[in-house]
Amino acid sequence: MTLETIEEISTLRERVAAWRRAGQRVGFVPTMGNLHAGHLALVAEARRLAERVVVSIFVNPLQFGPQEDFAAYPRTLARDHELLAGAGTDLLFAPTVAAVYPRGQAEQTLVEVPGLSDILCGASRPGHFVGVATVVCKLFNMVQPDLAVFGEKDFQQLQVIRLMTLDLSLPVAIQGLATVREADGLAMSSRNGYLTAAERARAPVLYRTLQHCAEWLRAGQDHASVERQAGEAIAAAGFEPDYFSVRRAADLGLPAPGERELVVLAAARLGRARLIDNLRVAL
Repeated sequence: MTLETIEEISTLRERVAAWRRAGQRVGFVPTMGNLHAGHLALVAEARRLAERVVVSIFVNPLQFGPQEDFAAYPRTLARDHELLAGAGTDLLFAPTVAAVYPRGQAEQTLVEVPGLSDILCGASRPGHFVGVATVVCKLFNMVQPDLAVFGEKDFQQLQVIRLMTLDLSLPVAIQGLATVREADGLAMSSRNGYLTAAERARAPVLYRTLQHCAEWLRAGQDHASVERQAGEAIAAAGFEPDYFSVRRAADLGLPAPGERELVVLAAARLGRARLIDNLRVAL
């Protein structure tokens, strides 16, 4: 099928308004491009839930810190367009930075989800989730979807977006989708492309360590012990650990004694790549 690419917000809204007049639900998948099978699974889920699917590709400068990889982040629009056309996407929205931030980033009104944005990845990347919440809020207002699909690999991001949508009374249903993994367990990520061949061979240790964490928790080990052992295990495998943290799955708060629905979240550097992953644990 022919996939239309739109940069202008006004044209985007015209297309979506026409679908709405026809009584069609609109699903939305926001991405930063450099797409892989995990992104296409999000598109397939949006297609299952809605008659029309919009995918955005926008490398958002507002969520990158000064020492992070914004300039080097892979831009693969032609390849992404081909993949999305094959996946049955109805419209590709690829705005410019000027279209998203017409008054510049320094003057941009910001959206912040307090508390949740400052822990875990938020502590390691100050301001990151303000950039995420701001751009997602703007994209929701531009696309005006009925629903949006996000991967659970970015578990904290998903929780931030859920709260932002709830707190701002945005009429968008948020759908999470289970992490899509390579055959050896590595969570699919655009940043996996930064790994050398040797690093790629070691990368699945992160997920295997999360699986060990689940076993340790089910065996009754305390959270601090689990976190310490996990950090030591991946450091021994050549990673630079950022955090391993056992949290309440519902809101990422610290678990109370006897809490049964947990999630173990991890972030670690391996060469140029900062890898994140998580695993839900029901006790």
